[in-house]
Amino acid sequence: MKILQRVRNKIYSGDNILGLSDVRYLPRWVILILDIFILIFSLLISNLMIDSLGVRPIGFLSSMEKFALIIVTNVIFMLLFRTYSGIVRHSTIIDLFKLFLASFCTSICIVIVNVISERYNGTALIRNSMLFFYFAFSFAFLFLLRIVVKEFFYYVKKYSKAINRKKIMVLGIGDESIAIARAITTDFNVPYKIEGFIAEDDSSTRAKLLGRDITTKENFLKRPNLSNKIDGILLVAEHLSKRELDEWVGIGLEKNIEIFKAPSVTNLENKDLNKSIKNLQIEDLLNRNPIKLDDEEVHKRHNGKTVLITGGAGSIGSEIVRQVAHFNPSLIVIFDQAETPLYDLELEMKENYPNIPCKFVLGDISNQRRLEDIFEEYRFSMVYHAAAYKHVPMIEENPREAVLVNVLGTKIIAHLSMQYKVNRFVMVSTDKAVNPTNVMGASKRVAELLVQSLQDIPGNTTKFITTRFGNVLGSNGSVIPHFKKQIEKGGPVTVTHPEIVRYFMTIPEACQLVLQAGTMGHGGEIFVFDMGDPVKIVDLARKMIKLSGYEPDKDIQIVFTGLRPGEKLYEELLSDNTRNLPTHHNKIMVSMDPHMKFDQVNLLINGVVRAALKKDKLEVVRQLKNIVPEFRSNNSLYEMLDR
Repeated sequence: MKILQRVRNKIYSGDNILGLSDVRYLPRWVILILDIFILIFSLLISNLMIDSLGVRPIGFLSSMEKFALIIVTNVIFMLLFRTYSGIVRHSTIIDLFKLFLASFCTSICIVIVNVISERYNGTALIRNSMLFFYFAFSFAFLFLLRIVVKEFFYYVKKYSKAINRKKIMVLGIGDESIAIARAITTDFNVPYKIEGFIAEDDSSTRAKLLGRDITTKENFLKRPNLSNKIDGILLVAEHLSKRELDEWVGIGLEKNIEIFKAPSVTNLENKDLNKSIKNLQIEDLLNRNPIKLDDEEVHKRHNGKTVLITGGAGSIGSEIVRQVAHFNPSLIVIFDQAETPLYDLELEMKENYPNIPCKFVLGDISNQRRLEDIFEEYRFSMVYHAAAYKHVPMIEENPREAVLVNVLGTKIIAHLSMQYKVNRFVMVSTDKAVNPTNVMGASKRVAELLVQSLQDIPGNTTKFITTRFGNVLGSNGSVIPHFKKQIEKGGPVTVTHPEIVRYFMTIPEACQLVLQAGTMGHGGEIFVFDMGDPVKIVDLARKMIKLSGYEPDKDIQIVFTGLRPGEKLYEELLSDNTRNLPTHHNKIMVSMDPHMKFDQVNLLINGVVRAALKKDKLEVVRQLKNIVPEFRSNNSLYEMLDR
């Protein structure tokens, strides 16, 4: 009745299309009636077979009475075994077995009736040969109905999804490309259809792969109106150089087709193929190769341990939480003052890591009493300190907050780590702490000096380690999400200076560095990551505009707004008077920056904290410059203090 109601609504609403999604599951009584019609049809066929063989009927019952006896008996067993209760299009071997039992029991029951009839009446009611034909035909037709319905819905669903699939060519004919293509062709839930393969040379173009043609890159590019024939090109980005990626992005933009990337087969295992294939992003085109670190030592350091992560709801902190969860710690305590992001992370961890014990604590790292209670309760083995204020222009206007969080907060966390004999304390720092030109960088440099000085305090058993790296792709407030929003609004895209450059790395890479540093450090080091080549921000903006399908300075303008307060053209990872020491990992170095004794840096920090509590902005910055003599303000009102 619901189906009829849906059809009626379709008709009277003016919608003449009744899609497959409108065909819901049939009521059980409808399935039973269909099965009864099949039984009657099977009985008629069986009777015709007997008549064609010239076999005379036996017994004292009429044909209609015999038919009624067989059908009623069969229906009783169908009700008994509930053969009608399953969903026809989703029939399983169990459903077929129930049909077999109903038909078999019907035949046995009638045979028993025949035996009884022969004993008391001298003749059987129904010939056993007819029962044999009836059993064979009824079971076969019931079985066939379910197979036909199942296949019908399979192919209709496949065809309906194929209509909206994007037609793509796969780049390459290697094992990785073939494996990805095979996975796509066997999964009709994936919204892509393989049209063919693109090979580097013509040695394989006469052959076919998975029933699809192979063409050379040269012939592919010669095809006229390419965007009318295919929607995009699929490539395995991990196996292509940056030059090749740039080339194919250029081809896609020129030919007005999309460029899709697929993970390698090893990274695809146990993942949703549909979610794994994505449009090529600007992150894939940056001038650096991804860095993979050895997880064995990291596993030993975290497995079964209690870990504290401050700033755990932030972009870096939350990724540290996810990566630590892979190593089965006994407990992760996530500490952050941002209520909503902390709650969102809690929901995510419960869904993705239900077996990892997590404690989510709302609080401020400058609240010493709150933190003392947490350290006393959980007795951490590892502390990752990622909590900090980081936005340069905002901190330039609010130096007091930079001191209270980035300096005093770090001091509280570090002292408690030493007091409660935490094995390792790892702080997340920034390249802006090197020869700082802004308050944020200077505050992080003071935190670095403090953390280093604690290592040499007599009786200390905690290893204090600092990690320093540049900008991370996609972090909160970073340039790429900002550019994306501007492009979505139609521009303009704002760049502070035509010559400004930055180092970039991905959030997972940054967090791998942090975890690796926690295992490599002996205490007192500042670990620096080889971040590849710096990226010109204006070039980044142009590439992002092109990847979005627009022409820079034509469809979307690029506007230069001037350097912001405290901003500099070039970021540095190592200060000028620094010695670089190699480690066993060729992408990680140790920066042996000059450092202070604890008594000296502690006295200076107490002074800048007092200034912050008095809310004197100029005095706060003057004290920071006293602690960090290389701090020279740039494009800022605090330049007066450098004169």
